[in-house]
Amino acid sequence: MGGGIPLIFIYLPSHNSMNKDLVAIFEYLEREKGIKRDVIVQAIEEALRTAARKSVKGLLSVSVSIHPKTGEIEVLAQKEVVDKVTLPDEEILLDQARLLYPNCEVGEWIDINVTPSDFGRIAAQTAKQVISQKLRAAERDVIYEEYRHRINEIISGTVKKVVRGATLIVDLGKVEGILPERFYPRTEQHRIGERVQALLYEVKDTENGGAEVVLSRSDPEFVKQLFYLEVPELKDETVTIERIVRDAGYRTKMAVRSSDAKVDPVGACVGVRGSRVKNVIRELNNEKIDIFSFAEDPVTLLKEALSPVEIKQYSFSEDGNTLFLVVDDESYPIVLGKRGMNARLNGELIGKELQIQKWSDYQSATDQEREQLSSAEDPELDLPLQIEGMSPLILETLISAGFDTLRKLLKTTSQELAKIPEISVDMANKILEQIRKQRA
Repeated sequence: MGGGIPLIFIYLPSHNSMNKDLVAIFEYLEREKGIKRDVIVQAIEEALRTAARKSVKGLLSVSVSIHPKTGEIEVLAQKEVVDKVTLPDEEILLDQARLLYPNCEVGEWIDINVTPSDFGRIAAQTAKQVISQKLRAAERDVIYEEYRHRINEIISGTVKKVVRGATLIVDLGKVEGILPERFYPRTEQHRIGERVQALLYEVKDTENGGAEVVLSRSDPEFVKQLFYLEVPELKDETVTIERIVRDAGYRTKMAVRSSDAKVDPVGACVGVRGSRVKNVIRELNNEKIDIFSFAEDPVTLLKEALSPVEIKQYSFSEDGNTLFLVVDDESYPIVLGKRGMNARLNGELIGKELQIQKWSDYQSATDQEREQLSSAEDPELDLPLQIEGMSPLILETLISAGFDTLRKLLKTTSQELAKIPEISVDMANKILEQIRKQRA
C-alpha cells in the first residue's frame, strides 16, 4: 500500500552495499512514510540480535548495533578479562583484551566484535522482513488515524490497478483503498489512471497485520452524501433525507422532509431547473433518481413514491408485513418496474413486501367472489337493504334504482351501478367492495 518497499531492497549482494541500502531505506521511510529512523534502527537491531545468536554459537551476551547514518552493522559479545580462561564463551585473556582495549584490567567486561563474515546476507533478509512489518504497522496507524473517523465521507483517488477480477485498487495518497467489484454498479467500468469518487465504507484489519480502506459506489449512503455536497439545506439540517433505497446503476428513491414550512424539501434537492440533482445524476452515470416528500404512514409514503399512479385498492396481510395493491392495468408495468425493481425498492422504502395486482384481474376475482356469495342460501340476503356504515342518502338511491336487497347488489357489477346518475364508478366500486368484505 502507498508505494510499498523500494526496489533497492530486492538486491543486497554485499555487506558494504547493505550499509548503503540501509541508509537509503532509512531516508525513504522518513521522507515518504513518516517512520522515524531510530524506530526502524531499533526494530532491525532487535531482529538481528536473534539472528546473531543463531550465527555466533556459544556466546551468552550478544548485542547488535547499527549506525543510523552509515548503516554499519556490528555484532558485539561481552567477555570478562581474566588471567586464565576457564569459560571460553565468557572470558578473554588480559593480553588479548589489551590488543583491543590497552587500558583494560582483569575483572572488567569488554565488547568484542564477533560479526560473522556472511552477516550482511543475514542482515539483508532480516531487515527486509522487519521493514515490511514496520511498513504495514505504520500504514495501519496512518489509516486508522486518518480514515477511521471519516466513515461515510466521500473521498477521491486514482485507479491504480485492477485485481481479482474487477476489484479496483485506488491510490488515495498516503495509502491505497480497495473498491471491490460488488461495491460498484455493474453499469460502471473504470480504467487505470481514472479519477474516481467513492464512499469510505469501512476500515478493516487485514490478515498480514495491516489495515485497508474499503470504498463503495453502490451503497445508498454514497448518493446521500453526494446530495450533501450539492444541497446547503441538507448541511444546515433544514431538509433531511428520511429514507433512501437504491438499485445501484439503475434507480434511487429518496424521501425528504423540511423543518421549515417555507422550504420545499423536494425543490431544495432538485435545485433551480434541476441543477442540483443533475450534478448527482452525472456522477452516478445517469442513474434515475426519484425524490418525494416523506410521510410516517407507509401507505401515504407509498402514494408519494408512486405518484402520479393511483392506488385503487390496498390491504395488509394479517401479520402486517405484506401490502396488497391494486392499480390500473396501464399503471401495472410502471409500478412493477423492470425485473420487479420498482416494486422491490418501494417495498424497501416502506418496510413491507408489496404484492401488486391489475385492476382487471382484481375485478374478475371479486366479481367471481360476489357471484358465489349471491348464490348462498342465506335469507338475510333477501331482507330489505341495510349496509353498515353506508349513508342513508346512498341507501335510498340504491333502493330507488331497484337494488333493495344485498343479493341484488351482489349479483350486479360496478358498471351497472354506475349507470345510476348519483353514483360514480369509484363510488360503485367502494359500495360493492364494502358489501363483499362485510359478507366474506
